Amino acid sequence: MKLTDTREIAAPPALVWSAILDPEVLKECIPGCQSMTGSIAEGYEATVKQKVGPVSATFTGVVTLSDIVEGKSVKISGEGKGGVAGFAKGGAVVTLEPSGAGTRLTYDVDANVGGKIAQLGSRIIDSFAKKMADDFFARFQAAVEGPAEADTAQAAGDETVADSPEKKKGWFKRLIGG
Repeated sequence: MKLTDTREIAAPPALVWSAILDPEVLKECIPGCQSMTGSIAEGYEATVKQKVGPVSATFTGVVTLSDIVEGKSVKISGEGKGGVAGFAKGGAVVTLEPSGAGTRLTYDVDANVGGKIAQLGSRIIDSFAKKMADDFFARFQAAVEGPAEADTAQAAGDETVADSPEKKKGWFKRLIGG
């Protein structure tokens, strides 16, 4: 399964670069990640719990960062074994470039599965892989950008914004990444 997408992140490239190399950020952004230990040089050992269709498994495996071009690109690869459920492996080549006041992050994902999970069919697997990639990069974007202004206004107790059309428009705009 292959997937390519781009995200505009409202943060300078240097901040985005340091976040993508931060193991705590990676741990928080990997959906279902329960633990992650290690280093950039040696790779990270991770435990990830996921449910793919009717199959639920805890995968243990390795996440590595390679092909690092300082401040510009990195390849994030992972391989995990889920016992009788099978295995999952894949990677994402992440490229950063300045874009206006922020950063354009482009990713090319390639994922493969085997064992019991692979028997679910390519439509379920492809949908799951796309959701995992989208979830990871949405979490990464939120971690780098911090809370949106509308979220801050709502947290401050601005009741008039909550029911106004502008609130709904802002919610939709945030939903589609605009």
